Amino acid sequence: MAHTLHAKAVKDGTVRSLNVANYLLSLYVKSHNFGNANKLFDEIPHRDVRSWTILISGLARTGSFGMVLGLFRKMQVEGVRPNQFTLSSVLRSCSSVRENHEARRIHGWMLRNGIDFDIVLENSLLDAYLKCGDFRYAERLFETRKERDKITWNIMIDGYVSIGNVEKSLHLLNELPFRDVDSWNTIISGLMRNGHERTALELLYEVVKNGTPLNKFTFSIGLVLASTLSLVELGRQIHGFVLRSGSHNEGFIWTSLIDFYSKCGKMEKALLIFRKMPLVYLNSPHSTAAHEHEMTEILAWSSLIAGYVRNDDYEGALQTFISMVREGIGVDGFTVTTIASMCANVGILTLGQQIHALVQKIGHKIDFHIGSALVDMYSKCGSLEDARMIFKQTFSPNVVSWTSMISACALHGQGYEAIQLFELMIRVGIEPNEISFTVVLAACSHAGLLEEGCKIFHLMKEVYRIKPGVEHFTCMVDLYGRAGRLDEAKEFIHQNCISHLSLVLKSFLSSCRLHKNIEMGKWVSEKLNHLDSFDAGSHVLLSNMCANKRRWEEAAKVRSLMQQRGISKLPGQSWIQLKNQVHAFVMGDRSHPRQAEIYSYLDELVGRLKEIGYSSAVELVMQDVEEEERELFLGYHSEKLAIAYGIISTPLGTPIRIMKNLRVCTDCHNFIKYTSQLLGREIIVRDICRFHHFKHGSCSCGDYW
Repeated sequence: MAHTLHAKAVKDGTVRSLNVANYLLSLYVKSHNFGNANKLFDEIPHRDVRSWTILISGLARTGSFGMVLGLFRKMQVEGVRPNQFTLSSVLRSCSSVRENHEARRIHGWMLRNGIDFDIVLENSLLDAYLKCGDFRYAERLFETRKERDKITWNIMIDGYVSIGNVEKSLHLLNELPFRDVDSWNTIISGLMRNGHERTALELLYEVVKNGTPLNKFTFSIGLVLASTLSLVELGRQIHGFVLRSGSHNEGFIWTSLIDFYSKCGKMEKALLIFRKMPLVYLNSPHSTAAHEHEMTEILAWSSLIAGYVRNDDYEGALQTFISMVREGIGVDGFTVTTIASMCANVGILTLGQQIHALVQKIGHKIDFHIGSALVDMYSKCGSLEDARMIFKQTFSPNVVSWTSMISACALHGQGYEAIQLFELMIRVGIEPNEISFTVVLAACSHAGLLEEGCKIFHLMKEVYRIKPGVEHFTCMVDLYGRAGRLDEAKEFIHQNCISHLSLVLKSFLSSCRLHKNIEMGKWVSEKLNHLDSFDAGSHVLLSNMCANKRRWEEAAKVRSLMQQRGISKLPGQSWIQLKNQVHAFVMGDRSHPRQAEIYSYLDELVGRLKEIGYSSAVELVMQDVEEEERELFLGYHSEKLAIAYGIISTPLGTPIRIMKNLRVCTDCHNFIKYTSQLLGREIIVRDICRFHHFKHGSCSCGDYW
């Protein structure tokens, strides 16, 4: 419509009228056609305040806050005096990008130029100061205001909640002269956003108890709260409220219900609600209502797909996604990142490549959300090169993007590259966060870079003032432990008073087993038993340590204790994808249709490998049996079966990609190294900790894993 009217206006010359040009500009902005809007704006010879305000407010609504601030500076240079609407949009942009200096500058300009402050403009300024963290200015503005409406109070309440000052926000709520449901919604949602879910729940109960009329936003907030705390019954009660109030016809209430039931693992209920969503027939496909309906529809599909992924039903997620694409539903960035994370979880590269191709076909810009998801997907599917390529293509990478790439290097054992990226990130002005330090410390641990890891840990505490969390402590203990510095690891645990953290102790126990220090292992195991007596991993590690030292009675006692406590070891499983089908194997598996070929080839392969130096690491068998029997136990581990199947099912020279749910054992690691040398095949194995790239008889981990 805007194109047609624009062409007609150019033809008859009316485009030279400022009113006509502004009208056309508003049409382009409303239809989000900012390319033509900017072009028309540049062609208007004598732009007035309305011209600038139309474009600035439109860009602010779509989140282009940097462009808004740039336009506003240009507007001031040209001497056009902004009005209240212009200033409100600009201040909202300052809030969103945390531009405190710019907010102060605008405030000063308004005072110098005698701008008439109405309540909307004052609220925008108050919100800007609070979002920028300038509470001194915000409090002064709040106290000196002659007029305060409920939005003013809600802005202040939300501001205090955002910095965790629950006491002050509740005090303001009690002082509020006209408390209504919007005020309650503001503080409850603010408490939830900042990790105070239990306090939020208490307030929600208080709202209901007081008889305050609830609205659709309260229902939506309540459903999010119920799913966060896994309170299924509360969610069902809210669902009942929704039905009785008639709010169930609201689009975002439907999506909130789908999201709630999905997060609580009730996928059948979520699917039932999804299928019952009312079809909205709209006369004008270009209307605002049509746009809202389209967005609701996309959000409903996205919520359902995310629910399947969250509940590990990857087949359900994939089938729903395929249906979404076939029905012509717009695939948004959130859906793309969800499906990419699913591909990362299952490690299926070909599916991930198809998702990437779809992103390119749709025309999604590779921003930091999509870029980070694709980097993570490619790295976890075994293609570090593709992860690097995506990172280079990412538009304006932020700390999330950089951290994803550093994590990719860590996962593939590229410790030095991870550190170089981390240092480059700091040099270009991106400040690392807690997760950035976790992944770079993990990279140091996997590569045995003890000195570098200690420096980074010190940098995190002393320079960036980040308090170490469980993950950081675990990485450091792992770093010392893998390097064989068990006494230093123990001293580190004592110095930091972290002997109560089971993750730290499990990591330490793993190092004790690696370096066969059974006495230290017993000390760690006793501590773990006091903390988590039903953890299978720690029992298995101690039992294996005893068996390694041929202390069979002690190993048997640990296994017996596991049986008494009902603790079972997670069975090892490996899988390989060939021609869109996943083939899974467990140790000694005879269920595969081609099992006879697999076992025959594997026996033949082991014989050939022995000729070039391979020998079974029989000491790894944790049972008191003869050596020949031990060799049989080792011979049919799940990854060996998966690799044998991959070799007989793929052409020569094709890389073989294997996924495993546990850490690869030393014997299988040696077996795969010799296989890659004998057959000249690249074999890529992802175990629970990292990737191993086997090529020409060596592994990317350098036998340090």
